[in-house]
Amino acid sequence: MVPLQQFELPTTTEEFLAQFGGLLWDVAVFVVAFAAVYLLGRYVLVRLVRRSLSARGFDTAVVQLATTTAGAVALFVAVAVAFTVAGFGSFLAAFATLGGAFALALGFAAQDLVANFVAGVFILKDKPFEVGDWIEWNDMSGVVRQVDLRVTKVETFNNEVITVPNSELANNAVTNAMANDRLRLQFVFGIGYDDDIDAAREIILEDARSLPDVLDDPEPSVRTTELADSYVGLESRIWIADPGRGKFKQVLSEHVEGVKERFDDEGVEMPYPYRELTGGISIDEVSELDQVDVAPE
Repeated sequence: MVPLQQFELPTTTEEFLAQFGGLLWDVAVFVVAFAAVYLLGRYVLVRLVRRSLSARGFDTAVVQLATTTAGAVALFVAVAVAFTVAGFGSFLAAFATLGGAFALALGFAAQDLVANFVAGVFILKDKPFEVGDWIEWNDMSGVVRQVDLRVTKVETFNNEVITVPNSELANNAVTNAMANDRLRLQFVFGIGYDDDIDAAREIILEDARSLPDVLDDPEPSVRTTELADSYVGLESRIWIADPGRGKFKQVLSEHVEGVKERFDDEGVEMPYPYRELTGGISIDEVSELDQVDVAPE
């Protein structure tokens, strides 16, 4: 290494070119190679990714993410090719080693974030639910208000907003009651063992047919489902269109109240569980008073 005090600045163009010409040439080659590879790669790769994903029906957020990633890949390849063409192989090797170590450390530190990110991509692609759907998962439920690449925001029926990591929704069973145009509701009515099953079934069907939101096709039905300790279970099955949590609760509530009132009017018993205690109580011990000996007068 030349000491700083012995370093002489070039005074003429010939001396400058002789001293720095090789470096300038390498820099120029690097810039040209980088620009050519990056522009060509970005134009071809980004357009190819965008067209391919759009043709397959991917969500806009997924397409934007993929095109951004493709642009980053084009940038990395352009830098690597430019370093190689310019003759900076040793620097490229050191850069690759450092970048690999950094990527490994970043991957361990952000594995949960990456998992949520990947899960968000699959949710947006597969669409198990959409904004406005009523979903249930892990004993929780609510209406989907926003789906992002990392989290999904769900509004509960108490007007609370839950921010759910996408990995939780992707790795657990999610019930989407609004996935189809129709939803079947069921409720078990209990009648007494002495009541007429056919008469009770007809009362339930009459009430179901009287509700405006209950569909005629499929028509309401009633099935005997259980013989419990204190009642015979009749399960009412009705269908509604355009299901939602509010409509589901409203129709089911109207049906239960209507059947209860009709049962009361017709004298149909709706028994509740009860317990009857039988047996007796025996006294085995003799009181101390009975054991006292009374002396005769």
